[in-house]
Amino acid sequence: MRDFEELIDEAARADVTGWDFSWLDGRASEERPPWRYSRLLGEAVARARTAVDLDTGGGEVLAEAPLMAADPHATESWPANAARARELLGPRGVTVHETAPGAPLPFADASVDLVTARHPVKPAWSEIARVLAPGGEYLGQHVGPESAFELIEFFRGETTAAQRADRRPDLEADAAAEAGLEVTDLRSARLRMEFRDVGAVVWILRRCVWWVPDFSVERYRDRLRDMDARIRRHGSFVAHSTRHLLRARR
Repeated sequence: MRDFEELIDEAARADVTGWDFSWLDGRASEERPPWRYSRLLGEAVARARTAVDLDTGGGEVLAEAPLMAADPHATESWPANAARARELLGPRGVTVHETAPGAPLPFADASVDLVTARHPVKPAWSEIARVLAPGGEYLGQHVGPESAFELIEFFRGETTAAQRADRRPDLEADAAAEAGLEVTDLRSARLRMEFRDVGAVVWILRRCVWWVPDFSVERYRDRLRDMDARIRRHGSFVAHSTRHLLRARR
């Protein structure tokens, strides 16, 4: 394994825009949920007339769909990601809308028959219900509670009970139902994450900025040294993510 300084310097310079995690290939891994979200997304999009993919990132997940809806759209609030999504999805006829966090969706009432989201920031259930036509479907794979908390707590210390309860699938399903949607499928999985060098840790903390909001290499250099020593001693740092699949109908 290369030395500490080389690993963190490389990771600090690497591109972290979009939802392409290929930089981590061979350096980190995360077990995938059993329901194969990309396949479900592709099947749903192919059947839809008007479809919207929320928080699309750089469009990488939607781009895996073999066929697009007749009228496909995507939303993204981070300008760098929105630009990447336009480059990737534009040639396939997808209109990418750059939206402000928390703003209403730029679609008319009951105008969409499919809304999808992979790891949405915070599902706006009232807006999703508003834009879905009667019989329209929501399909999402969400980040669940306590995801990567072993890694987060390594840098930030013990988390609170409220932080651990955030993103519970039952509460999200209740919120969807309160907005007028019928939840038709809800499944959860706990998945193994493994980081095999400290550069992978630096990269993921730069990408998932909400995990350790004040993260920088200089601020956390001592903890990064501890992480490096731990990985060299044990071969990897293991954490766990949680995911849930949520399907609902208007």
